[in-house]
Amino acid sequence: MHATLPLLADTDFPALDRRRLETLQVNVGYVCNQTCLHCHVNAGPTRTESMSRETADQVLEYLAASGAGTLALTGGAPELNPHFRALVRGARARGARVIDRCNLTILFEPGQEDLAEFLAAQRVEIVASLPCYTPELVDRQRGKGVYELSIAAIRKLNALGYGREASGLTLDLVYNPQGASLPPPQVKLEADYKRILGENSGIVFKRLYTIANMPIQRFGSTLISRGQFNDYMKLLRSAHSDANLDSVMCRSLVSVDWQGYLYDCDFNQMLGLPLAVAGRARPHMRDVLGKDLAGNPIVVRDHCYGCTAGQGSSCGGALA
Repeated sequence: MHATLPLLADTDFPALDRRRLETLQVNVGYVCNQTCLHCHVNAGPTRTESMSRETADQVLEYLAASGAGTLALTGGAPELNPHFRALVRGARARGARVIDRCNLTILFEPGQEDLAEFLAAQRVEIVASLPCYTPELVDRQRGKGVYELSIAAIRKLNALGYGREASGLTLDLVYNPQGASLPPPQVKLEADYKRILGENSGIVFKRLYTIANMPIQRFGSTLISRGQFNDYMKLLRSAHSDANLDSVMCRSLVSVDWQGYLYDCDFNQMLGLPLAVAGRARPHMRDVLGKDLAGNPIVVRDHCYGCTAGQGSSCGGALA
């Protein structure tokens, strides 16, 4: 694995500061049932990092004290953490909106047979990765057989009401480019997804999010190996739009790692760039419990251009 942080440290990315906290994004661990080429977390079946019950309880305490209205759970496959369901129940009991960033195939893993029903009962919003509407491209990026399992999982979720307007159960899909390119326009691609997946597989969903691949971890290392890293960074920089700076996710989101330490975003977490808090080299949730982070400077490096290039990119899809 090639280190990308040294290549990103020298940056002229514009200074940013925080606004009111709206979303607590929690990475509950790097254990996953898939090993995807584009994964910026470098997650997989051999990883062992997983959030403890003590830290999960601290997440719920911090969520309540922060006033954030949304808890977004990610991984790895977040559902493989033994305290995933306790986090969901605890957040919902506190009135928070809960988002599960799901890889779909997890629904068919041993021990997860009732996962779809649990998510529906708790009215969890599902954001699911499906990087293309063709089997060949999905399997190339995510592994052999993943496309068919993903379609089967969406059918299972559709049967419970997910993706159907009347149910109120939200199912959104996520597109990632196959290589060193920017996502196409989100609105047009969403229309293509809905038409092709509806005609070919009879499935439905609410929205499609397009997300740019970040030049870090597994994808960044692959770029270096192929001699494409510098060209990709030139692409991101040349496509930068100042208009996207107003709505980048780090302005209203805090990222929490599996041990409870804080970062401005999930990408900074993977690069080991902690949230900047005076007097704390690596702040933990307990260090800022009840503290208002509005106005706090955001730690930026060159990878931040991945969020402001073209139509922009965030956990909620295109910004423009």
